[in-house]
Amino acid sequence: MSRNYRLLVKNAKQVVLICNNGEKFMTKHEMPNFCVLENGSIVIGSDGLIKAVGPAETIREQYAGATFDKVIDATGMCVLPGLVDAHTHPVWAGDRVHEFAMKLAGASYMDVHRAGGGIHFTVQHTRAAGPSELFSSLSSRLLRMQRAGTTLVECKSGYGLDLQMELKMLQVIEEARRTLPINISSTYCGAHAVPKGKTVEEATEDILQVQLPKLKEQMSAGTLRVDNIDVFCEQGVFDLSSTRRILQAGKDMGLNINFHGDELHPMNSAQLGAELGASAITYILRLPQPRARDMLEAGVIVALGSDFNPNAYCCSMPIVMHLACVNMRMSMPEALAASTINAAYALGCSHTHGSLEVDKHGDLLVLNTTRWEHLIYQLGGHQELIRYVVIKGNIVVDNDKTMDL
Repeated sequence: MSRNYRLLVKNAKQVVLICNNGEKFMTKHEMPNFCVLENGSIVIGSDGLIKAVGPAETIREQYAGATFDKVIDATGMCVLPGLVDAHTHPVWAGDRVHEFAMKLAGASYMDVHRAGGGIHFTVQHTRAAGPSELFSSLSSRLLRMQRAGTTLVECKSGYGLDLQMELKMLQVIEEARRTLPINISSTYCGAHAVPKGKTVEEATEDILQVQLPKLKEQMSAGTLRVDNIDVFCEQGVFDLSSTRRILQAGKDMGLNINFHGDELHPMNSAQLGAELGASAITYILRLPQPRARDMLEAGVIVALGSDFNPNAYCCSMPIVMHLACVNMRMSMPEALAASTINAAYALGCSHTHGSLEVDKHGDLLVLNTTRWEHLIYQLGGHQELIRYVVIKGNIVVDNDKTMDL
């Protein structure tokens, strides 16, 4: 048995495991009772996986003769699982800050769309941008998310809307997956909008007959990895029938279904999602708040995501958790579980991410506070609270050194 390990995090005041019995998700009844260990330590192996989590004294005795590449003394600090952002659109070009002013003045999402803004504005600029420009901006956005504690992020395409441009976006996401430390779940979102000059039926046929077959070919060849499929199911975009056909085709290719539903208008998306076995349906934007409380009471597995995109520029899951508590009446334990194990479950990754358990990825945060709730309570305070971000046992952010390692 190897006695050399990548990382020891020792003597933490609190270790928030979330799960400790291999749970794949949590509902309302489990969330308030997630597992928190007082005065604990964690060992991460050279393969980046967690080898032990337990009382500090027990770990000290069991690993007395071991050597560690790095040791973090977390005395007086908290350790949490890395945060999971289950919904983002981080690959795009073109600045839409002017639209924020329009919306503050009363313009609706569709008003902005009709004025030449919205998705089609971003599509125009993203099509014109080269892969290196897109990769550079994607990298800086993912780095900001990482600094705010995100260690697994879902990244969508969807600002190309034709075969070559969607592939360009997915290849940029693939390059990020291969070269950056942050874990990425890649989503094909070619049905994000109906391209100008096409009908819904024509766009649907292009996706089914041209885009998805080429995607399948590249996935089979190993040149591209895609995990999920997303459709914007909405009035004036993709109706239920088109959405069903596209999502079913993606499911037949082995993709997880993870789509936008009932975002602007009620579309019976939940029924469609249940019918197709969707992993997640997203409810977002500045509208009546998603009924998270009702969903929790009904036993729905609630996950949170930032929906980072040019229409909603938020890189911070701690801010998302705070807003979920204040605006959607979620408790702090519910918000944290929704941003860890449940968000990982929405991406089909809760067997490897979302909690601090043996054989899962060694992705964690070390907080410079004695209680984990401060990460949610201190709105905008994560930069000072997060002392370390660790991915697969490697320290990728050290906020005391004011630089990334």
